[in-house]
Amino acid sequence: MPGTVPPTIILFAHGSSVAEANEAVARVARELAARSRCPAIAAFLEKAHPDLASAIAQAVRAGAFRVIIVPYFLTMGIHISKDLPELARQQQALFPGLDVKIALPMEGHPLLLEVLLDRMIAAVGAPEDTPEDSGSTGKSAL
Repeated sequence: MPGTVPPTIILFAHGSSVAEANEAVARVARELAARSRCPAIAAFLEKAHPDLASAIAQAVRAGAFRVIIVPYFLTMGIHISKDLPELARQQQALFPGLDVKIALPMEGHPLLLEVLLDRMIAAVGAPEDTPEDSGSTGKSAL
């Protein structure tokens, strides 16, 4: 019954010829499953498996009535604005009883800036690790 079956999350990434990069995406999908308490599958546009069609077929075989495709892309580029909606439409036609939703990419999410700032600070060290003469106040801009 649709109301009692949780949606399946499909973490949709570009895919890489570097196996470790694809495994990192799969690891994030597993973490999403654990935190959301919903099944989650990593799927890839190219260069890795499963592709989106295979991931959706897997979800349907497992009893999913709804899939939420979560793009693992930073910006709304061509893959998210054109390719993904077309792939989702194709799957919707194959599985007309399936509710397919596409989440927004990470672009514009306020926490993305926090992540970037954390990465910047990690690269240069904490603000107190910078020389006192780096600015008129003696404090780092970071």
